[in-house]
Amino acid sequence: MTASHKATITKKLILLGVTMLLITACSPATIETETLPTSVPEPTSTPEPEPTQVEPTEAATETPVPELEAEPLMFTDDLDREITLENPAQKIVSMAPSNTEILFAVGAGEQVIGRDEFSDYPEKAGSLPSIGGGFGDYNLEAIVDLEPDLVLAAGINTPEQVKALEDLGVTVYFLQNPTTLDEMYENLLTVAELTGHVLETEQLVEELSSRVSNIESLVQSAEERPTAFYELDATDPSAPWSAGSGTFIDTLITMAGGANIASDMEGQYLQISIEELLVRDPQVILLGDAAYGVTPESLSERTGWSNMSAVANNRIFTFDDNLVSRPGPRLVDGLEELANILHPEFFE
Repeated sequence: MTASHKATITKKLILLGVTMLLITACSPATIETETLPTSVPEPTSTPEPEPTQVEPTEAATETPVPELEAEPLMFTDDLDREITLENPAQKIVSMAPSNTEILFAVGAGEQVIGRDEFSDYPEKAGSLPSIGGGFGDYNLEAIVDLEPDLVLAAGINTPEQVKALEDLGVTVYFLQNPTTLDEMYENLLTVAELTGHVLETEQLVEELSSRVSNIESLVQSAEERPTAFYELDATDPSAPWSAGSGTFIDTLITMAGGANIASDMEGQYLQISIEELLVRDPQVILLGDAAYGVTPESLSERTGWSNMSAVANNRIFTFDDNLVSRPGPRLVDGLEELANILHPEFFE
């Protein structure tokens, strides 16, 4: 190849290279447009991430509280026996009229499933199954069949009867008869604890004590304290039975503004001869035996009775003996009735 030919070829190659560079510079970059965006977005602030909200679940809203076993109820009854109840008694058998009246008064009437033969107040009590009790003769089998969680005994029941029931697997609480109104209030509160009626019984005690205070305030201003004879039984009219000191009859007559003519005689329950009655000459006679058919008119037919001031002045009154012989809340009813009889001037 000649030198001229080499020069010609060299020139052509240079021209071709220049041409290719020009074409490349003027042609669009097709590969880059497939991989990059055609425009760049304006820079923006990075948003704060929103907190993740978790839907509440039952487990999250209600934290389970472990169940605690209730403490058993511990008592010591009036025979110094320890009594345990898992819960307030719901099935109760009453062995005395006073207990039955207490149970209904404190609000536990619906929990009584059995009662003694003489429980007749309130009226609803009379429709409950009877477990006997006439002259102390109780049907222990009937008590067991009722499946009580508590039997409430009273002062008229003997420790032997309590023991017999205990030996049969029955829980028995012995409630001693009170001798004062304050002790009666304590009995109400005890039964309230046994049956789960404390709050309403506290209110009941407050009401009862308020009524008693009202009577005591009234009779304080009485000009006289009339003497009274309370008749329990005049099967023998020449020596009728009455109540002396240590009885609610004596206590309530005194609180009502009267003077019991038998209060200084020996014995809580005693007989008074007609001769002694004439000497003591009561101004008022209260017939606690009226339920047995004794009437004020019948006293004038008794030998020597017409000479008494109460008979001559016709101040003889029938009286519901249950109001003063059953040591329960109706003792306050008895007090009010006695005050009305002895001091009618305060109730006109």
